[in-house]
Amino acid sequence: MDSDIVRRDMAEQREHPQHHGHVDYERQLDYDLDRHRPSREQLAHIKGWGADLDRRNRPAVPMEHEPPRFINPQPGQPVQQAQTVEVFVSPERPGITPVFGTAQPPRGLSGAIRRAAYKRTENDLRHWLLLLVADRVNVVEGIGQDLMEGRVPNILGEMGIRSELRHNPAGLARKAAIATAVAGGIWLLINRARRR
Repeated sequence: MDSDIVRRDMAEQREHPQHHGHVDYERQLDYDLDRHRPSREQLAHIKGWGADLDRRNRPAVPMEHEPPRFINPQPGQPVQQAQTVEVFVSPERPGITPVFGTAQPPRGLSGAIRRAAYKRTENDLRHWLLLLVADRVNVVEGIGQDLMEGRVPNILGEMGIRSELRHNPAGLARKAAIATAVAGGIWLLINRARRR
């Protein structure tokens, strides 16, 4: 069988030199895949199968609406949510959205950093960098708040270090070495500055 395929492949290659071999083998493979491919009826038991087929063949099409509709939508704009906490708004978008989150109101140093970030437009890199810094500061503030309330935070568990030690010890060792090198470099720079 293989020698027949090779012979046909060589003949095809002589006839069509732009092909780069295995032309007939690929055709045979495509034929075998098509021959062994299950029919639609055999695949119909799979939940969600056929969702990307032609709309006329989709079972859910009679129930779909275009565009998708809410259940009993209210006419006009949604009712404005009452503002009980400070909500930051980009200077590029006047006004506040009708609905917004209030679970994490800004407070402390991280809130001040976020206030400074929202004085800048979103196309300013400093806006995003300040928000990243505010998130990191918020983590430290959360640890401090836990300690003030008498709870000792499980820092190793929350950072995933135990899991990393179990599943990726080489990666953890590399991160620890990098952190040690950075901390050592900072310590050397500080000591050098003090000696002067």
